[in-house]
Amino acid sequence: MTMRETIHEGEVLGEAALSMEDVARLCGVQVAWVHEHVLAGVLRTAGQGGEWRFDSATLVRARRVARLESDFAADPQLAALAADLMEEVARLRRRLLMLEDGEAGH
Repeated sequence: MTMRETIHEGEVLGEAALSMEDVARLCGVQVAWVHEHVLAGVLRTAGQGGEWRFDSATLVRARRVARLESDFAADPQLAALAADLMEEVARLRRRLLMLEDGEAGH
């Protein structure tokens, strides 16, 4: 039997922890880029209120979309579709790993 152990370190951010300026800075893009992608439905805002706020999952998505657009000169909607597929693959891999770990325990 093999044992897998992966240790990740990080900081859990609460809902709506990031401002639009934070997301832009952490993604290496202009604030206008974030604004345009929210209006296009590529990025979602968290929380309620007048100022747009973002959670950590949206930051990860924004970084991925920005990288796809930059590296492959992708259209924003195409980059969003690719990001959707990457997120789905990651979700399915986590589920498969959980199922495999459950089978190994029997």
